[in-house]
Amino acid sequence: MNDVVEAHQLTKVYHDVTAVDHASFSIAEGKIYGLLGRNGAGKTTLMQLLTAQIFASSGELKVFGEAPYENNRVLSQVCFVKESQKYPQTFRVIDVLDMAAVIFPHWDKKYAYSLVEDFRLPLKRTANKLSRGMLSSMGITVGLASRAPLTIFDEPYMGLDAVARSMFYDRLIEDYAQYPRTIILSTHLIDEVSHLLEHVLVIDDGKIIIDEETDALRGRAFTLVGPASKVEAFTAQKDVMHRESLGTLVSATILGHLDTEDHEQAEALGLEIAPVSLQQLIVHLTRGTSERKAAQVR
Repeated sequence: MNDVVEAHQLTKVYHDVTAVDHASFSIAEGKIYGLLGRNGAGKTTLMQLLTAQIFASSGELKVFGEAPYENNRVLSQVCFVKESQKYPQTFRVIDVLDMAAVIFPHWDKKYAYSLVEDFRLPLKRTANKLSRGMLSSMGITVGLASRAPLTIFDEPYMGLDAVARSMFYDRLIEDYAQYPRTIILSTHLIDEVSHLLEHVLVIDDGKIIIDEETDALRGRAFTLVGPASKVEAFTAQKDVMHRESLGTLVSATILGHLDTEDHEQAEALGLEIAPVSLQQLIVHLTRGTSERKAAQVR
């Protein structure tokens, strides 16, 4: 499997703020990636670097084996649908689709118009008359119908209701299965998309803190609930990410795999074991980083 993106020590500095901090990672072809992290973590800056909208301060970046900057061979293979995608105000939906057909060499017009019907987009309405949800639907339509070998969606669901978001996920996985390419989803609705993601990149404070297959992440943590003394006995030698009191009970989230011995010990202590979702895991990991930074400031 070839790598679509190769980044080594990639860094972007704005004045005294390091938005991306010596990030090294690769993105393989034909997989769906989740680019996850808190607001201000560096996700948008990283996507702008990948799509040559900004220049790196230092480090090396290759997309399809070449530097992407002012490189039409690379950029014609990339579709980036931004959270706040802008269109010429006088452009109608049909004009946006016609423009996309010129820009993207793999454009599928028939599929695009089927998505227009799915999302009930008004072809003759201008961009400045579209609701927030319709603008998102138009971005989704362009992103999917572009069939670009590298397609990036930045918070693609803004303004969409649960039904429309579910339709987007269904159409994405259906088309990806038929036309494999590399897709990057940047989203805060992690639990909604976790079943789609094959690999996860988590960025926090500009640094890549997780770069793993999704299956490997599942089971990386678990939560115990029980009387405080028994939870403390179990967690004495464990890496506890989060702890909170629930009346007379304590809940502790532990980073690590739960083996047979752990199961037997928890059962003997009468503790309840619950899995930790991908979203909960990432929340706990990034919260820990923020809390450590706050402590250093104090």
